[in-house]
Amino acid sequence: MNAKKITGKFDVKLTPSSTYATGVDGVALGRMTLDKTFYGELEARSQGEMLSAMTSVKGSAGYVAIEQVVGNLCGKQGSFLLQHFGIMTDGQNRLILEVVPHSGAGELQGLSGTMAISIENGQHFYEFQFGFETRAEPEF
Repeated sequence: MNAKKITGKFDVKLTPSSTYATGVDGVALGRMTLDKTFYGELEARSQGEMLSAMTSVKGSAGYVAIEQVVGNLCGKQGSFLLQHFGIMTDGQNRLILEVVPHSGAGELQGLSGTMAISIENGQHFYEFQFGFETRAEPEF
């Protein structure tokens, strides 16, 4: 697999949604819908959902999310899923975004990769490191 790294900007809209579970003992549980537009070599839109939990300790929280990205990646048209895992401990972030295996469709079949997100002066940026795996056809 040849890995490639691209960077760009994205806009995100988070909309609170009703939750099934409610927190106890100082925990706030939340649910939001995600709507994103990516710019650059990833020219795409995505929709997804996020679940979050904030503890009673300021700066300590967690979230998970799944989003489906649909559009154009370096000239290839298709879609893929991104899974998020975020933890904040006393204000220090750890964030993992990874392409869900075998979720690539269209010209993005075989896509794998990871994405990093940063925010500078209110603008969101992504760094996407990815590649394509070819699956050998079984021999008969």
